[in-house]
Amino acid sequence: MDSIIEMDKKLLLFLNSLHHPWLDPVMFYFTQTFFWLPLYAFLIFLIFKNYGTRSWYLLIGIAVTITIADQITSSLMKPFFARFRPSHEPSLKGAVHLVKNYFGEGVYKGGLYGFASSHAANTFGTAIFLWLTLRPFYRWTAWIFLWAALMTYTRIYLGVHYPGDIVVGALVGAACGWMGFKFSSWLLNRSNVSSVTPN
Repeated sequence: MDSIIEMDKKLLLFLNSLHHPWLDPVMFYFTQTFFWLPLYAFLIFLIFKNYGTRSWYLLIGIAVTITIADQITSSLMKPFFARFRPSHEPSLKGAVHLVKNYFGEGVYKGGLYGFASSHAANTFGTAIFLWLTLRPFYRWTAWIFLWAALMTYTRIYLGVHYPGDIVVGALVGAACGWMGFKFSSWLLNRSNVSSVTPN
């Protein structure tokens, strides 16, 4: 386990070192949920376009996905493992590139603990759910995983998560996304709708 943790630190320092001044504000804003609201609105529009009134069952599924993913990582894993984020790790002080907090003073550090990444869990949970929901209509929806990868990479760039935090968070999120989709299917079946299928 110690060797895995050490490799995680080395990989973080390598990836985090690939920074540039012009990228700092870009990555800071990319990591913010509100920045992607137009994308979320567009995807929700596609759901309603293809599923009609049944879309509400899918929105409930998305809410369940995000709630479970966030609670597992934030309320259970982070306090249980109590692993400092790189930005709060004393042994990495001065070695991690941190970015200015463009919404306040000082630098952006995130919360105290970081394992596992809630950003990764929520993002990959949403990506899996939307991919399962929209793939019958649009083959290009697989590109949503590129968005998920970019969104989670920002956490390493900003120095607030180790790669291991991201990987485990993404796995948790993927499982939650699949469960959320299955829950939506169950709701539809309970409402005498055969399955989550196109109109």
